[in-house]
Amino acid sequence: MFKIDPAFLATSEALGDLALSHVRLQSDARFPWIVLLPRRAAAYELEDLEPGERDVLMDEVLQAGGAVRAIAGALRRPAGKLNVAQLGNITAQLHIHVIARRPEDAAWPAPVWGFGVAEPYSPASLATALATARAALGL
Repeated sequence: MFKIDPAFLATSEALGDLALSHVRLQSDARFPWIVLLPRRAAAYELEDLEPGERDVLMDEVLQAGGAVRAIAGALRRPAGKLNVAQLGNITAQLHIHVIARRPEDAAWPAPVWGFGVAEPYSPASLATALATARAALGL
């Protein structure tokens, strides 16, 4: 049975479900950032998905890219670059990060992992980010 690792529950907000993935907004206002969690039990690597599921996941990554760009625009911090990563060094559950980046962001040009401390969204910015992401993803 698919279960979300508690680390994601503690550091992100649920957006909803796409065809394959549960989608979450990372709780760090410095970066518009979506995490895709394929709803497959015991999936740790991309190779744990069926070939057709990998195709679906790539489509969802592209959808998430549009959503983080939309969030960035809604928050008046347009994205200049998208970062897409599947690491799993700390949280082994298969997940894909899709992050909107810009030269003015706190970590540019370095990776966002381990850079500073996450900053919470204000209530208004969180509401905007959630609504914008859901609209862009059709959720």
